[in-house]
Amino acid sequence: MAAAAAQISKKRKFVADGVFYAELNEFLTRELAEDGYAGVEVRVTPARTEIIIRATHTQNVLGEKGRRIRELTTLVQKRFRFAENTVELYAERVQNRGLCAIAQAESVKYKLLNGLAVRRACYGVVRFVMESGAKGCEVVVSGKLRAARAKAMKFGDGFMIHSGQPTRDFITTAVRHVLLRQGVLGIKVKIMLDSDPSGRQGPKNPLPDVITILEPKDEAAISEPVAQDFGRPEPAAAAPAPEVEAQ
Repeated sequence: MAAAAAQISKKRKFVADGVFYAELNEFLTRELAEDGYAGVEVRVTPARTEIIIRATHTQNVLGEKGRRIRELTTLVQKRFRFAENTVELYAERVQNRGLCAIAQAESVKYKLLNGLAVRRACYGVVRFVMESGAKGCEVVVSGKLRAARAKAMKFGDGFMIHSGQPTRDFITTAVRHVLLRQGVLGIKVKIMLDSDPSGRQGPKNPLPDVITILEPKDEAAISEPVAQDFGRPEPAAAAPAPEVEAQ
């Protein structure tokens, strides 16, 4: 695949990379849904292609003695026609799953599949996300919830923005579908991250409309009244006398 990419135009290469990522993400979403799959990152080097799978249960992704990760590597290699030993799959643990929208959407999905009430499932996820340090959270479940008529229920907490560049920087979104007896339910989870100077729990830069009020500087205490005439110019300092060398 890397050899073929060198011969095609830049436009076709970007399209091919996007299609590859979309198909790989779809495959891993279906395969690793129960293992807390939370996204994938593709790093292409001249020697090989590294695929990093982020998940909450990395041990299940690796399998017994690394058997499952080897099976996934073989599947990806044969499907996308990579040469032998040119693609490597790695599993990376999600540091804070409460701030991962994909993991929380899967959590709502499996709660509903196990027969939990919609309100209880959604409020539990919203509370867990807010306790994990998020600035805001919103869960929307739409479909035939109880009656024959479809409707949407929205559960939210905290602060949430809906427009501008900060929505791309601060908000993570995930959408999942649940196949229940009465029909298909749609689940949408939006999590607004807080700014983090270290860059681990959220973007380094704060929101553009945040105003920080600094503490006033300490001033010297005035013991007695002082008068100063700002209209009169201050006298010029006398020039120092030239030094006379001793003979």
